[in-house]
Amino acid sequence: MAALSGIGPAAMLRRFGIDVAADRAEVGRNLHDHLDACTVVRCTQPVTYDRTNDVAIALRYLMFRDGIGTSNIAEAGGFVRSRLAPDARPDIQLHFVPAILDDHGRNRMPGYGYTLHACALRPKSRGHVELGSADPAAKPLIHANYLSDPCSEDLATMIEAVRAAREILRQAAFEPFRGGEIFPGDDVETDAALTAFIRRKAETIYHPVGTCRMGDDAAAVVDPELRVRGIAGLRVVDASAMPRLIGGNTNAPTVMIAERASDLILGRVRLVRPAGRRETALA
Repeated sequence: MAALSGIGPAAMLRRFGIDVAADRAEVGRNLHDHLDACTVVRCTQPVTYDRTNDVAIALRYLMFRDGIGTSNIAEAGGFVRSRLAPDARPDIQLHFVPAILDDHGRNRMPGYGYTLHACALRPKSRGHVELGSADPAAKPLIHANYLSDPCSEDLATMIEAVRAAREILRQAAFEPFRGGEIFPGDDVETDAALTAFIRRKAETIYHPVGTCRMGDDAAAVVDPELRVRGIAGLRVVDASAMPRLIGGNTNAPTVMIAERASDLILGRVRLVRPAGRRETALA
Protein backbone atom coordinates (compact mmCIF):
# COMPACT_ATOMS: atom_id res chain seq x y z
CA MET A 1 0.00 0.00 0.00
CA ALA A 2 1.31 3.44 -0.93
CA ALA A 3 0.76 4.76 2.59
CA LEU A 4 3.55 2.53 3.96
CA SER A 5 5.95 4.59 1.86
CA GLY A 6 4.72 7.77 3.53
CA ILE A 7 2.25 8.76 0.81
CA GLY A 8 -1.30 9.09 2.07
CA PRO A 9 -3.43 10.83 4.68
CA ALA A 10 -0.95 12.47 7.06
CA ALA A 11 -2.98 11.75 10.21
CA MET A 12 -3.10 8.03 9.46
CA LEU A 13 0.62 7.89 8.69
CA ARG A 14 1.55 9.65 11.91
CA ARG A 15 -0.75 7.34 13.89
CA PHE A 16 1.50 4.44 12.89
CA GLY A 17 4.77 6.35 13.23
CA ILE A 18 5.35 6.60 9.48
CA ASP A 19 7.16 9.68 8.17
CA VAL A 20 4.97 11.74 5.83
CA ALA A 21 6.51 11.97 2.36
CA ALA A 22 3.35 13.40 0.76
CA ASP A 23 0.06 14.22 2.43
CA ARG A 24 -2.42 12.78 -0.09
CA ALA A 25 -5.81 12.53 1.60
CA GLU A 26 -7.42 10.49 -1.20
CA VAL A 27 -4.93 7.61 -1.13
CA GLY A 28 -7.09 4.61 -0.27
CA ARG A 29 -10.36 6.44 -0.84
CA ASN A 30 -12.84 6.07 -3.74
CA LEU A 31 -12.75 2.26 -3.61
CA HIS A 32 -15.51 0.72 -5.70
CA ASP A 33 -16.09 -2.64 -7.29
CA HIS A 34 -18.56 -4.72 -9.27
CA LEU A 35 -20.73 -6.57 -6.77
CA ASP A 36 -21.85 -9.94 -8.10
CA ALA A 37 -24.76 -12.26 -7.31
CA CYS A 38 -24.91 -15.85 -8.55
CA THR A 39 -28.07 -17.61 -9.65
CA VAL A 40 -27.30 -21.32 -9.34
CA VAL A 41 -29.48 -24.10 -10.77
CA ARG A 42 -29.14 -27.88 -10.47
CA CYS A 43 -28.53 -29.72 -13.73
CA THR A 44 -30.47 -32.91 -14.38
CA GLN A 45 -27.77 -34.30 -16.67
CA PRO A 46 -24.08 -35.03 -15.88
CA VAL A 47 -22.73 -32.58 -18.46
CA THR A 48 -21.27 -29.82 -16.27
CA TYR A 49 -17.76 -29.33 -14.87
CA ASP A 50 -18.63 -30.30 -11.29
CA ARG A 51 -17.52 -33.91 -10.95
CA THR A 52 -14.23 -33.89 -12.83
CA ASN A 53 -10.77 -35.37 -12.38
CA ASP A 54 -8.08 -32.69 -12.52
CA VAL A 55 -5.33 -35.16 -13.47
CA ALA A 56 -7.40 -36.59 -16.34
CA ILE A 57 -8.23 -33.08 -17.55
CA ALA A 58 -4.55 -32.09 -17.54
CA LEU A 59 -3.45 -35.27 -19.34
CA ARG A 60 -6.10 -34.87 -22.03
CA TYR A 61 -5.09 -31.27 -22.61
CA LEU A 62 -1.38 -32.16 -22.80
CA MET A 63 -1.99 -35.03 -25.22
CA PHE A 64 -4.79 -33.74 -27.42
CA ARG A 65 -5.19 -30.01 -26.65
CA ASP A 66 -8.94 -30.41 -26.17
CA GLY A 67 -11.48 -31.09 -23.42
CA ILE A 68 -12.31 -29.07 -20.32
CA GLY A 69 -8.70 -27.95 -20.00
CA THR A 70 -9.19 -25.64 -22.97
CA SER A 71 -12.02 -23.78 -21.23
CA ASN A 72 -11.73 -20.54 -19.26
CA ILE A 73 -14.79 -21.84 -17.30
CA ALA A 74 -16.69 -18.58 -17.84
CA GLU A 75 -18.09 -20.05 -21.04
CA ALA A 76 -20.35 -17.17 -22.06
CA GLY A 77 -21.16 -13.60 -21.11
CA GLY A 78 -23.40 -10.72 -22.00
CA PHE A 79 -24.72 -7.29 -21.13
CA VAL A 80 -28.27 -6.24 -20.27
CA ARG A 81 -29.93 -2.84 -20.09
CA SER A 82 -32.42 -2.90 -17.24
CA ARG A 83 -35.41 -0.61 -16.77
CA LEU A 84 -33.31 1.31 -14.22
CA ALA A 85 -30.50 2.19 -16.63
CA PRO A 86 -30.06 5.98 -16.71
CA ASP A 87 -29.01 6.04 -20.38
CA ALA A 88 -28.72 3.80 -23.44
CA ARG A 89 -25.80 1.79 -22.07
CA PRO A 90 -26.22 -1.65 -20.45
CA ASP A 91 -26.09 -1.48 -16.66
CA ILE A 92 -25.79 -5.23 -15.93
CA GLN A 93 -23.13 -7.77 -16.92
CA LEU A 94 -23.57 -11.55 -16.97
CA HIS A 95 -21.09 -14.45 -16.86
CA PHE A 96 -22.21 -18.06 -17.37
CA VAL A 97 -20.33 -20.98 -15.78
CA PRO A 98 -21.29 -24.64 -16.49
CA ALA A 99 -20.74 -25.65 -12.88
CA ILE A 100 -22.07 -24.97 -9.39
CA LEU A 101 -20.13 -21.99 -8.12
CA ASP A 102 -20.52 -20.92 -4.51
CA ASP A 103 -18.20 -18.77 -2.38
CA HIS A 104 -15.77 -18.27 -5.29
CA GLY A 105 -15.63 -22.03 -5.79
CA ARG A 106 -14.45 -22.76 -2.26
CA ASN A 107 -17.71 -24.45 -1.29
CA ARG A 108 -17.88 -27.63 -3.36
CA MET A 109 -21.50 -28.76 -3.46
CA PRO A 110 -22.73 -32.22 -4.46
CA GLY A 111 -24.33 -32.95 -7.82
CA TYR A 112 -24.29 -31.05 -11.09
CA GLY A 113 -25.38 -27.52 -11.87
CA TYR A 114 -24.73 -24.25 -13.64
CA THR A 115 -24.28 -20.66 -12.54
CA LEU A 116 -25.11 -17.26 -13.98
CA HIS A 117 -23.25 -14.34 -12.42
CA ALA A 118 -24.92 -10.93 -12.57
CA CYS A 119 -23.36 -7.63 -11.51
CA ALA A 120 -24.35 -3.95 -11.53
CA LEU A 121 -21.90 -2.11 -13.78
CA ARG A 122 -21.85 1.44 -12.40
CA PRO A 123 -22.05 1.30 -8.61
CA LYS A 124 -22.56 4.48 -6.60
CA SER A 125 -21.28 3.02 -3.33
CA ARG A 126 -17.76 3.94 -2.25
CA GLY A 127 -15.42 2.33 0.24
CA HIS A 128 -11.84 2.79 1.32
CA VAL A 129 -8.62 0.99 2.21
CA GLU A 130 -6.49 1.96 5.18
CA LEU A 131 -3.52 0.77 7.19
CA GLY A 132 -4.04 -1.43 10.18
CA SER A 133 -0.38 -1.50 11.11
CA ALA A 134 3.04 -0.18 10.10
CA ASP A 135 4.11 -3.78 9.47
CA PRO A 136 4.45 -4.20 5.67
CA ALA A 137 3.47 -7.87 6.02
CA ALA A 138 0.19 -7.00 7.76
CA LYS A 139 -2.98 -7.03 5.70
CA PRO A 140 -4.62 -3.68 4.96
CA LEU A 141 -8.10 -2.92 6.24
CA ILE A 142 -10.54 -3.04 3.32
CA HIS A 143 -13.92 -1.39 3.79
CA ALA A 144 -15.78 -2.21 0.57
CA ASN A 145 -19.06 -0.59 1.69
CA TYR A 146 -21.08 -2.41 -0.95
CA LEU A 147 -24.71 -1.29 -1.25
CA SER A 148 -24.06 1.77 0.91
CA ASP A 149 -25.16 4.49 -1.53
CA PRO A 150 -27.78 6.62 0.23
CA CYS A 151 -30.37 6.30 -2.54
CA SER A 152 -30.12 2.46 -2.64
CA GLU A 153 -29.63 2.57 -6.43
CA ASP A 154 -27.00 -0.16 -6.28
CA LEU A 155 -29.34 -2.51 -4.42
CA ALA A 156 -32.20 -1.80 -6.84
CA THR A 157 -29.96 -2.58 -9.81
CA MET A 158 -28.70 -5.77 -8.18
CA ILE A 159 -32.29 -6.94 -7.72
CA GLU A 160 -32.87 -6.27 -11.43
CA ALA A 161 -29.67 -8.17 -12.22
CA VAL A 162 -30.81 -11.28 -10.34
CA ARG A 163 -34.24 -11.12 -11.99
CA ALA A 164 -32.58 -10.83 -15.43
CA ALA A 165 -30.38 -13.87 -14.71
CA ARG A 166 -33.37 -15.90 -13.60
CA GLU A 167 -35.35 -14.95 -16.69
CA ILE A 168 -32.52 -16.18 -18.91
CA LEU A 169 -32.15 -19.48 -17.05
CA ARG A 170 -35.90 -20.08 -17.24
CA GLN A 171 -35.92 -20.01 -21.04
CA ALA A 172 -36.93 -23.08 -23.04
CA ALA A 173 -33.36 -23.87 -24.13
CA PHE A 174 -32.55 -24.89 -20.54
CA GLU A 175 -35.57 -27.22 -20.18
CA PRO A 176 -33.61 -30.47 -20.81
CA PHE A 177 -31.13 -29.55 -18.08
CA ARG A 178 -33.01 -27.48 -15.51
CA GLY A 179 -33.50 -28.85 -12.01
CA GLY A 180 -34.33 -26.90 -8.87
CA GLU A 181 -32.83 -23.51 -8.14
CA ILE A 182 -30.15 -23.63 -5.43
CA PHE A 183 -29.64 -19.86 -5.16
CA PRO A 184 -31.54 -17.64 -4.59
CA GLY A 185 -34.00 -20.54 -4.17
CA ASP A 186 -37.33 -21.35 -5.79
CA ASP A 187 -39.28 -19.65 -3.00
CA VAL A 188 -37.32 -16.36 -3.14
CA GLU A 189 -39.41 -14.00 -5.26
CA THR A 190 -40.20 -10.72 -3.51
CA ASP A 191 -37.88 -7.70 -3.50
CA ALA A 192 -37.46 -8.13 0.25
CA ALA A 193 -36.45 -11.77 -0.12
CA LEU A 194 -34.06 -10.96 -2.99
CA THR A 195 -32.56 -8.14 -0.93
CA ALA A 196 -31.85 -10.59 1.90
CA PHE A 197 -30.28 -13.03 -0.57
CA ILE A 198 -28.07 -10.34 -2.14
CA ARG A 199 -26.89 -9.04 1.23
CA ARG A 200 -26.12 -12.58 2.36
CA LYS A 201 -24.52 -14.04 -0.76
CA ALA A 202 -23.27 -11.29 -3.13
CA GLU A 203 -19.51 -11.10 -3.56
CA THR A 204 -16.79 -9.38 -5.55
CA ILE A 205 -16.28 -10.20 -9.22
CA TYR A 206 -12.63 -9.06 -8.81
CA HIS A 207 -12.91 -5.56 -10.32
CA PRO A 208 -11.88 -3.16 -7.50
CA VAL A 209 -10.59 0.24 -8.67
CA GLY A 210 -10.14 3.85 -7.70
CA THR A 211 -7.97 4.10 -4.59
CA CYS A 212 -5.31 6.23 -6.32
CA ARG A 213 -7.72 8.31 -8.37
CA MET A 214 -6.44 10.05 -11.50
CA GLY A 215 -7.68 13.55 -12.29
CA ASP A 216 -6.96 17.16 -13.24
CA ASP A 217 -7.97 18.46 -9.81
CA ALA A 218 -5.46 19.07 -7.01
CA ALA A 219 -7.06 16.44 -4.76
CA ALA A 220 -6.48 13.60 -7.24
CA VAL A 221 -3.69 11.22 -6.24
CA VAL A 222 -2.20 11.02 -9.74
CA ASP A 223 -2.30 13.44 -12.66
CA PRO A 224 -3.37 12.52 -16.24
CA GLU A 225 0.13 11.13 -16.86
CA LEU A 226 -0.21 8.83 -13.83
CA ARG A 227 2.39 10.81 -11.84
CA VAL A 228 1.83 10.92 -8.08
CA ARG A 229 1.31 14.50 -7.02
CA GLY A 230 3.95 15.69 -4.58
CA ILE A 231 6.49 12.94 -5.35
CA ALA A 232 8.98 13.16 -8.21
CA GLY A 233 9.63 10.12 -10.37
CA LEU A 234 6.71 8.02 -9.15
CA ARG A 235 3.73 6.80 -11.13
CA VAL A 236 0.81 4.52 -10.29
CA VAL A 237 0.09 2.17 -13.18
CA ASP A 238 -2.82 -0.12 -12.37
CA ALA A 239 -6.61 -0.13 -11.93
CA SER A 240 -6.37 1.94 -8.74
CA ALA A 241 -5.76 4.99 -10.96
CA MET A 242 -9.19 4.65 -12.59
CA PRO A 243 -11.38 7.48 -11.26
CA ARG A 244 -14.55 5.53 -12.13
CA LEU A 245 -15.25 1.87 -12.69
CA ILE A 246 -15.79 0.99 -16.34
CA GLY A 247 -18.90 -0.81 -17.54
CA GLY A 248 -17.24 -4.18 -17.98
CA ASN A 249 -14.15 -6.24 -17.11
CA THR A 250 -11.11 -4.30 -15.93
CA ASN A 251 -8.31 -6.47 -17.33
CA ALA A 252 -8.03 -4.99 -20.84
CA PRO A 253 -8.29 -1.34 -19.66
CA THR A 254 -5.56 -2.01 -17.09
CA VAL A 255 -3.30 -3.36 -19.86
CA MET A 256 -4.08 -0.23 -21.87
CA ILE A 257 -3.12 1.96 -18.90
CA ALA A 258 0.20 0.11 -18.68
CA GLU A 259 0.82 0.52 -22.41
CA ARG A 260 0.05 4.22 -22.14
CA ALA A 261 2.36 4.59 -19.16
CA SER A 262 5.12 2.87 -21.10
CA ASP A 263 4.74 5.38 -23.92
CA LEU A 264 4.74 8.30 -21.49
CA ILE A 265 7.81 7.07 -19.62
CA LEU A 266 9.74 6.40 -22.82
CA GLY A 267 8.70 9.72 -24.30
CA ARG A 268 6.82 8.27 -27.25
CA VAL A 269 3.83 10.55 -26.66
CA ARG A 270 3.20 13.90 -25.08
CA LEU A 271 0.02 15.53 -23.83
CA VAL A 272 -0.92 18.93 -25.22
CA ARG A 273 -3.98 21.11 -24.83
CA PRO A 274 -4.68 23.04 -28.01
CA ALA A 275 -7.72 25.29 -27.79
CA GLY A 276 -8.56 24.07 -24.29
CA ARG A 277 -8.73 20.40 -25.29
CA ARG A 278 -6.59 17.49 -24.14
CA GLU A 279 -5.14 15.60 -27.08
CA THR A 280 -2.42 13.08 -27.72
CA ALA A 281 0.38 13.98 -30.11
CA LEU A 282 3.28 11.86 -31.27
CA ALA A 283 6.56 13.01 -29.82
